[in-house]
Amino acid sequence: MPIKLKVNGTARSLEVESDEPLLYVLRDEFGLNGAKFGCGLQQCGTCMVLADGEAVPTCVQPCKNFEEMEIQTIEGLANGDNLHPIQESFYKEQAAQCGYCLNGMLIAGLALLKKNSNPDEEEVRSALDKVICRCGTHNRFIRAILKTAETNSKF
Repeated sequence: MPIKLKVNGTARSLEVESDEPLLYVLRDEFGLNGAKFGCGLQQCGTCMVLADGEAVPTCVQPCKNFEEMEIQTIEGLANGDNLHPIQESFYKEQAAQCGYCLNGMLIAGLALLKKNSNPDEEEVRSALDKVICRCGTHNRFIRAILKTAETNSKF
């Protein structure tokens, strides 16, 4: 039986095993490589996507769990050549070093802003706690998310 997924506004019916992790489907079937394989235990955050507005890990979650959901990946944030406001803030704050955790940080930050458009620093730290950053650039991530909240009202 085909799996039906809606990713970045595009609905597709795929012939994949229903228990195949969404991460592999995104990368192999959709060609979307922003979400990364990190720990394989849903603990590092590099594989996160927005699923119905929530930051959700995808490395072990079966793709069948995401049917009927709106899935948004990091590739689906920008509008053509125009960066999403959170991407613009991350760029301006130079909020990335090696970039490996960047997907998770952007997704976790955006999920927070969708729930709370004016978070305080503690709320941002808590939202980013789901993502492991080996480079230690958390302060830049926090500044970028707070700056996004200050300068934008729609996410």
